[in-house]
Amino acid sequence: MRIMAIDYGDQRTGLAVSDLLGMLCGEAWTVTEWNPERLAEQISREAKSREVGTLVLGLPKNMDGSEGPRAEKCRQFKALLEETCGLPVVLWDERRSSIEAHAILHAAGKKEKKHRKTVDAVAASLILEGYLGSTH
Repeated sequence: MRIMAIDYGDQRTGLAVSDLLGMLCGEAWTVTEWNPERLAEQISREAKSREVGTLVLGLPKNMDGSEGPRAEKCRQFKALLEETCGLPVVLWDERRSSIEAHAILHAAGKKEKKHRKTVDAVAASLILEGYLGSTH
């Protein structure tokens, strides 16, 4: 069963999907959509076409573990995803995923201006790797 990780954003959302065994990140990409309902529909189509059985949604927490308005927005999107996709949605602490994603892109020699196009996909793959590592 494949697992899809989601780095939810206001304009761009990163998606990453595991291999069939649910052990490795198979592919990652970015979706540009600001409307939550349309985004949930797009994620649902992507999940169905890839035979995804579980969604893992990054939950943005503050460094002290508390939750702010961004986390509440994420929890609302979780409910929308469950309704739209009909799949279980696991919330995953995504603290530092975007920071680590920027560091990975920088280390790979990518220019800061070009990070915007891929940083969400890299962050989604980091969320997926963290989740997969916790289940094996």
